[in-house]
Amino acid sequence: MSSEPTETAPLSHRVPDLGALELLLAVARHGSLGRAAREVGITQPAASSRIRSMERQLGVALVDRSPRGSRLTDAGALVTDWARRIVEAAEAFDAGAQALRGRRDSRLRVAASMTIAEYLLPGWLIALRAERPDTAVSLMAGNSAAVAERLLADEADLGFVEGLSVPDGLDGAVVARDRLLVVAAPSHAWARRRRPLDPGELAATPLILRERGSGTRQVLDSALSAHGGLAQPLLELASTTAVKAAAVSSAGPAVLSELAVAEELTSRRLVEIPVEGVLLRRDLRAVWPTGHRPTGPARDLLSLTRARPSAT
Repeated sequence: MSSEPTETAPLSHRVPDLGALELLLAVARHGSLGRAAREVGITQPAASSRIRSMERQLGVALVDRSPRGSRLTDAGALVTDWARRIVEAAEAFDAGAQALRGRRDSRLRVAASMTIAEYLLPGWLIALRAERPDTAVSLMAGNSAAVAERLLADEADLGFVEGLSVPDGLDGAVVARDRLLVVAAPSHAWARRRRPLDPGELAATPLILRERGSGTRQVLDSALSAHGGLAQPLLELASTTAVKAAAVSSAGPAVLSELAVAEELTSRRLVEIPVEGVLLRRDLRAVWPTGHRPTGPARDLLSLTRARPSAT
């Protein structure tokens, strides 16, 4: 004859919570419900209610109350011994969790695309250091595709990218907006133009460009795809600084972030070439692996990016 297993309530419904166990231990130490209540920071009526609730839950009397004070019953003394072990285990668990949080909070690995790494992150990281002076930050700069790869390989805690959308496998939030400019040295023929470039002319001209995989290149490729696509690059370089230097040296026109060329435009080492008929704007995003919302220093850095004005 077979017998079906007896169903039991989940452990969480059969074992008193830690707060109730800590109160019982305080009653055992003080022999007074009132003093125990003060130790754990609640009122005496609340303490009485909590003890009665625990007695109903366990089905035994735990405390004898009298004008002379509160005394543990025999069952209460036994439960108190068990409670002490549970509370000690919980304290050890909490200490271990704090150690893990401390280890997590002691470092922050950031991966960022070039423009963000050079022109936005320094200010954000200075602000983060004011809030978390003990957190060591490592910054890995690369193009947007490389940032996504680092995050998915668990080589970074938070990333920043410049492309048209959030890369596959990642979640993200817009933290700033940026505009791409066509620029050239003052000696270039385009600097003397009296009318803006049209998209077809821009697309057909060999330019100094970032490499494929960069957010800048992705936006430019998309914007000019309906106008014949980009011509073969005049130069293809792996950093914003290198592209800018080549343009300043009169090697040819380039397309760069407004953030990156602000100083060169002010000093007239580069001039902006107006373009009409095409929108060269992009969102700058913080990104992280899907389903893993940033915590600790990464969460704080993300908050700081949103507290500061966006790029134009």
